[in-house]
Amino acid sequence: MNLTIESFKNGEPIPAEFAMGIPTEAGQATFGSNRSPHLQWSDEPPGTKSFALICTDRDAPSVRDDANQADRTVPYDLPRADFYHWVLVDIPADIHELPAGCDCEGVTIKGKSVGATPYGTRGINSYTSWFAGNPDMEGDYGGYDGPFPPWNDERVHHYHFLLYALDTDSLGLQGAFDGGDALLAMKGHVLASSEWVGTYAIYAKARN
Repeated sequence: MNLTIESFKNGEPIPAEFAMGIPTEAGQATFGSNRSPHLQWSDEPPGTKSFALICTDRDAPSVRDDANQADRTVPYDLPRADFYHWVLVDIPADIHELPAGCDCEGVTIKGKSVGATPYGTRGINSYTSWFAGNPDMEGDYGGYDGPFPPWNDERVHHYHFLLYALDTDSLGLQGAFDGGDALLAMKGHVLASSEWVGTYAIYAKARN
């Protein structure tokens, strides 16, 4: 199975158009266009009944204490954790493309709805927990929301878009399920997978 993201080359930086956060002249960050990228795929194995898509930032800080603090940086060697940016399951087997902007255009304060769409079932992304407790932002963030690494993080973040071909029409997930729930539900149903990776950083001195 072959996954291609037309919006950026595999292993290279994600354009700011597809990011939730962009740098400011003052060296901090503000909201960006937050547009979902264009994906297409082909050559799924026989017996494929649906697809699932999960985008994970594997370089998110495991501890948030230093994030977005003007007097220090997030250390490069700080242990990292997964942060889900897009969870979409039950994508019909006859769909082989997600046009740019189909799942997100701009930042929706307090999040977008979860549940059924014409191109699959949205779960929540990790901004749901990131903004929890913030009265101006908290809510269920469904579908795609793009990169917004801490603007003082010394590490370049890597965003792994993984598409799975499944042997079932539906994973039976409902409500505010996240990437971990989707991966657990997929066990024993994956026929094939394909990956595309993009990078992103706001801190000018971030390194791989």
